Amino acid sequence: MPSEKKLVKKGEYFKKLQNLLDEYNQIIIVECDNVSSNQMQKVRGVLRGKAVLLMGKKTMMRKAIRQHIHQNPQVEHLLPHLYGNIGFVFTNQDLNEIRNLVTSLKVGAPAKAGTVAPNDVVVPAGPTGLEPTQTSFLQALNIGTKIVKGQIEILAPATLIHAGEKVGQSEATLLSKLNIRPFSYGLVPRVVFDHGLIYESKVLDMTLADVSGVVAKGVSNIAAIGLQIGYPTMASVPHSIMNGFKNLVSIALGTEYSFKEAEQMKDMILHPEKFAAAAAAAAPAAPAAEEKKEEKKEEKKEEEEEEEEGDFGLDLFA
Repeated sequence: MPSEKKLVKKGEYFKKLQNLLDEYNQIIIVECDNVSSNQMQKVRGVLRGKAVLLMGKKTMMRKAIRQHIHQNPQVEHLLPHLYGNIGFVFTNQDLNEIRNLVTSLKVGAPAKAGTVAPNDVVVPAGPTGLEPTQTSFLQALNIGTKIVKGQIEILAPATLIHAGEKVGQSEATLLSKLNIRPFSYGLVPRVVFDHGLIYESKVLDMTLADVSGVVAKGVSNIAAIGLQIGYPTMASVPHSIMNGFKNLVSIALGTEYSFKEAEQMKDMILHPEKFAAAAAAAAPAAPAAEEKKEEKKEEKKEEEEEEEEGDFGLDLFA
């Protein structure tokens, strides 16, 4: 049986988590593997006044959330994502800004044997400071070397570890000898809980232009389907009207029938030289207007310079 102190702490944690679930509508679930307590304190300091970071055991988190579902049914969506070493970042401010603050604090770390590499590790070319007796050790890792001025020099950059691979003892030893700390660890956003919706944190990287592009592509697809099957939609109706107008103009051009909108088309076909002359006259008009603007600007600058030279930059009656 747990002690009375543990039960009191447990109750306080449940109450704190449930109060935060009611107070905040946005939560970022973060992974915190290989993150030290000192680094966690720095993250809390950066988030102070903007967000609240709460850690805890997953069993306690699940139990507290299940007890709170009857008051806030939306929090049930959090349960499938409570696995691994995680924490909650509660906020009501801009999610993108909070996510950037959380991920900004990373600490370099050496490669330890048995850990999974979060990124590729490349050993750079150049002098290593190692004695020539270590040559066989580097060659065993398929790294080309030569001896220069009594020390080993790596001939070309070599990828020692690929992302997702486990770090071997030999690789860890070499990186330690070269004084290379290839990994950086910090809080990693996994998913976002936003007013009951759950989505991956990478969605926050989308800009307004990206969203507009996706919407425009969807509207284009709907319009294409509507035109193909002959089913009118808000997206396809403007295209149907334009296509109908083109057909009417084609009929008017091929017959003696005419209407107001088609008269200009007919006039262009019957008198092409008139429109060609108008287009040629309009072409140099724009550069001429720009030249006039530039001339006016230059005249204005000259007048200002003359005024400055006249009083030598001094105002005697100031």
